[in-house]
Amino acid sequence: MHKFTASLTAAAVVLGLAGCSGNSETTASTKTPVADTQTQQFENPLLKPYQGPYSGVPAFDSMQLADLKPALEKGMELNLAEIDDIANNPEPPTFENTIAAMERAGDALGRVFTYYGIWSANKSSPEFREIQAEMSPKLSAFSTKIIQNSKLFERVKAVYESDELETLTPEQQRVTWLTYNRFAHNGATLAGEAKQRYGEINNELAKLYTKFSTNVLADEEDYVTFIGEDELNGLPDSFVKAAAAAAAERGKEGQYAITNTRSSMDPFLTYSTNRKLREQVWRTYYNRGDNGDAQDNNDIIKQILKLRDERVELLGYENYAQWRLEDRMAKNPDNAMDLMMKVWPAAIARVEEEVADMQAIADKEGADITIEPWDYRFYAEKVRKAKYDLDSNEVKQYLQLGKLREAMFYVAGRLFNFEFAPIEAGKVPVFHPDVDVWEVTDKTTGEHIGLWYLDPFARKGKRSGAWATTYRSYTTFDGKETVLASNNSNFVKGPEGEPSLISWDDAETYFHEFGHALHFLSADVAYPTSHSGVRDYTEFQSQLLERWLTTDEVINNYLVHYKTGEPIPAELVEKIKKASTFNEGFKTTEYMASAIMDLKYHTTDPDNIDPDSFEKTELEKLDMPEEVVMRHRSPQFGHVFSGEGYAAAYYGYMWAEVLTADAAEAFADAPGGFYDEELADKLVKYLFSVRNAMEPAEAYRKFRGRDAKVDALMRDRGFPVPQDQQQ
Repeated sequence: MHKFTASLTAAAVVLGLAGCSGNSETTASTKTPVADTQTQQFENPLLKPYQGPYSGVPAFDSMQLADLKPALEKGMELNLAEIDDIANNPEPPTFENTIAAMERAGDALGRVFTYYGIWSANKSSPEFREIQAEMSPKLSAFSTKIIQNSKLFERVKAVYESDELETLTPEQQRVTWLTYNRFAHNGATLAGEAKQRYGEINNELAKLYTKFSTNVLADEEDYVTFIGEDELNGLPDSFVKAAAAAAAERGKEGQYAITNTRSSMDPFLTYSTNRKLREQVWRTYYNRGDNGDAQDNNDIIKQILKLRDERVELLGYENYAQWRLEDRMAKNPDNAMDLMMKVWPAAIARVEEEVADMQAIADKEGADITIEPWDYRFYAEKVRKAKYDLDSNEVKQYLQLGKLREAMFYVAGRLFNFEFAPIEAGKVPVFHPDVDVWEVTDKTTGEHIGLWYLDPFARKGKRSGAWATTYRSYTTFDGKETVLASNNSNFVKGPEGEPSLISWDDAETYFHEFGHALHFLSADVAYPTSHSGVRDYTEFQSQLLERWLTTDEVINNYLVHYKTGEPIPAELVEKIKKASTFNEGFKTTEYMASAIMDLKYHTTDPDNIDPDSFEKTELEKLDMPEEVVMRHRSPQFGHVFSGEGYAAAYYGYMWAEVLTADAAEAFADAPGGFYDEELADKLVKYLFSVRNAMEPAEAYRKFRGRDAKVDALMRDRGFPVPQDQQQ
């Protein structure tokens, strides 16, 4: 994590990267004179400046859990000493001795957070979780202590209100504003009992966030469905082999494990002909955190909502969402909900059409059933074959993980002028044998850009989903720092000697997360704070990169059959493109139900909320289709309840999708299409390299020449564009 921002967001980062993207900037630098001089005095490898090639790399091969707690404690001590030096500086406050000094502070602790993040997300264990539970409130108190340092805030405020501000560069001005706003928005203006209570609330929340995420992970690890050979009907060979390996790994040789993660649940529900088992796997997955046992999260949600509401009331806000969205693109919850409501009617109407198509097939086959949620994927696949003659399993044969990675490198070369070269095993330390590393350079000049780490496969102790993060971000204000970026996924590893095959949705996710990595790698900013994300904007760049998966250059060169090496047939590609909006009702509705519920949770008096009944009642008011469930039901909604990164902000994916659809139309209309050089240059200059050094709405206007329009999203999803939204 980078410098001062690391300190302020410590609790949020280390308590779990709950979103698609862990781009909380979990970076660390190699420079901080005060801290680094002191860290030479002891041997804890988690505190030491990165050593080795490429301006230093994390010592993942030296990670020992016994070092973590003392490293965190020492890192906080060093960081607080740096902060005190800044706060007590007798010289008048200036950008250099206050804002820039804060940007330099916290490197030693930032390096510890890099390792903490690996244990939390990639290789968790009961022993780590004990440390996490103990340290999370201490880290929260540490962050609160910095925010509530009145001398420090007065210096920040003085720079923000000074005549010097007008003489600074645009990036320096924005960094100053972001720093001031971070203080003011997080309780720095409070005094007395209110100030004390604010810190207590943060401390209580930190414990609850840890407990919530630990409970979900426990349910994912403990509730595994084991089946026998006579229960495999309909399942693809690749899935069967992976399930056998997963069972063997858990000591159940000869059985088959359906793990309680989306990457296992989704294909099982799509292909298994055993309806009873489909229901069992569906219920097991969607009941995570909601089993009425020691891992049940419902009461934790109630406590979190009440504490959040109390905290923002101290700051004078009506509700948590109002506070959260004040500095986002949406600005307030009404604007966010307005976007949701523009799309929601079309989404649920499409679900009704999709269910009718499924029911017709079920009736024709004499299934004698009414479509239920555990039937949706299974019969959707039958509809896909009937309507588009498209078999997802056939498509999967052309989606090899390695070839898709080569395709991503190709796209990065065309748009960003990047070249990726594999680094020999052992040259750069990794935290698991599955992790590989590439050096990224400029194709023209050969200049070193950074390293890209890839941890692609699911395993015990690794949180579900896919995410991106950084171990060091690009900065120049204190000497050039190059990038250490990482992509992490939970793909099912192929059998020994065979490639890993993934679904089309997983291929889109692969490109999506790589988009985050390119956002990190293409950065051209001076200060660490310029990497801080705007949550309803930060998913835009990664969502946009998904569009290159369907470009002819990628399809024709990288989608080849895993056995024959033959390119994917043109007629199959045509079927994929024709079916591009297939099942869009399901995908949009399951996501939007979660996004809408997130806003409702944070705009409703928490005293009136019982999560299970509130979820049910509010979805009924929305006419939520019975055949679809929230993508993330409340008791497992880690984006929102295992931290605050996406709390009252899960709508941000949809907000970013509007930008994505609008920008994609710009490329579709460009003379050179998706590889148009002029537009690609603007893409990199205004949408990727600038990070948060420019206000996002301004950056988008510089790229597009205007604001994005929601009608592009409606067209993109195949929904009718209402009259009042048409251009």
